[in-house]
Amino acid sequence: MTKPAAASARRVTKDWAAVFPGFTVWRPLHLLRRIGPVVQGVCLDRSTSGDGYLPTVHVHALTREFPVISLTLGQRLERSSGQPETVLFARHEEEFQRAVDTLKAQSRLSLDMPPSLERIVKEYHSSSSARQEAGFSPAVVEMEDSILIAAAANRRDLVEDGLSLAADLAGKWPKARLPLTWVSAVAWLDGIRSKAGDLETLAETVSGQVAAHKLDKLKP
Repeated sequence: MTKPAAASARRVTKDWAAVFPGFTVWRPLHLLRRIGPVVQGVCLDRSTSGDGYLPTVHVHALTREFPVISLTLGQRLERSSGQPETVLFARHEEEFQRAVDTLKAQSRLSLDMPPSLERIVKEYHSSSSARQEAGFSPAVVEMEDSILIAAAANRRDLVEDGLSLAADLAGKWPKARLPLTWVSAVAWLDGIRSKAGDLETLAETVSGQVAAHKLDKLKP
């Protein structure tokens, strides 16, 4: 019996796009959808060997100038052992539907109906707190993003929630693991509050990032 040919990146992208109609093909092996000032994505990241891909869900804030679409809050498809799982291009047809179902079940943010902006911000908060509890590097950027996303969406309640959590976490972060530009928790929080209050600049940043990353075809 002839062995089936390995699926191409184009075929893989098409198959994943078909089961996630709420997302748009942004680039080969990468689907995105926009939820106001943030995008949610499904990245089919090529393995190091290049013979497979690692399905990864993530978000990216449009409220800061950044040269690429980041894999913030990234969750890779995992085996029952907790290790990342690679789907081989040679076995794509046999394995991709199971990979889809497993990724949906594992994702902390809905991949069917778009998660609310509040749900996304709360996930930033939960992830930042979990990193602190696990002793990982301080979630400085993630907390900034959560607050600015909320501000850009004019959710002042979520802005204040974020500032409160940021103040609590900043008091626990070891100085040795903070950015070299860090002056103090007070200066950091004042800077975030100032940016969160400048809605015009935030709107301009979001528009600029949409243009820079060619996201115009994504619905807001």
